[in-house]
Amino acid sequence: MNYDSQSTVVRPQQSVLATNKLLRNTYSLLSLTLMFSALTAGLSMVFNLPHPGMIITLVGYFGLLFLTTKLRNSVWGLASVFALTGFMGLTLGPIVNYYLSMQGGSEIVMQALGGTGVIFLALSAYAVKSEKDFSFMGGFLMVGILVAFLAGIGAMFFEMPGLSLAVSAMFILLMSGLILYETSQIIHGGETNYIMATVTLYVTIYNLFTSLLHLLGAMSGDD
Repeated sequence: MNYDSQSTVVRPQQSVLATNKLLRNTYSLLSLTLMFSALTAGLSMVFNLPHPGMIITLVGYFGLLFLTTKLRNSVWGLASVFALTGFMGLTLGPIVNYYLSMQGGSEIVMQALGGTGVIFLALSAYAVKSEKDFSFMGGFLMVGILVAFLAGIGAMFFEMPGLSLAVSAMFILLMSGLILYETSQIIHGGETNYIMATVTLYVTIYNLFTSLLHLLGAMSGDD
């Protein structure tokens, strides 16, 4: 009886320690990849590099995501996740330069950056502190992101600014839900690989920032 009761106590303690380690590793790697992405975005801005275009961006993103997924359990997974986030930083630089060229562009960029930080930190803290299970959102988020992605492509090809703004609003809501979902997955054991958790959270931050830029730019009357 004594041995069994001790085992019952040890298992939850081990689970808590594993969860805390996963959270720590995820947010540490996320911080590093965000800094690296900011560096590559800054270099792209300084050298005024052109945006590579939708096709190259999508091929680069999905190609590096596939590579990261394959290498997620090896040390090379770290190299691939930095390659992925660095590439996305390069694509972000021209976008930020575009908004900075607007009247009041600096305020737009800073508001988007601040809004992204507040949303991410608030929702992450809520998911961690409340320990609620948001796994029920998985199916809805998958369908919603697919619909928003296809709608965004349609808005781009058919030059429909109203639909494009609606897609940005959809992405803000979907990425907010994805933050809750992924953080919940980490806490409740649905996600056990910190590299893949980092990639997911990085993507939410990237999409939140660009979507807020789009909406704020449109509200300024210059987008």
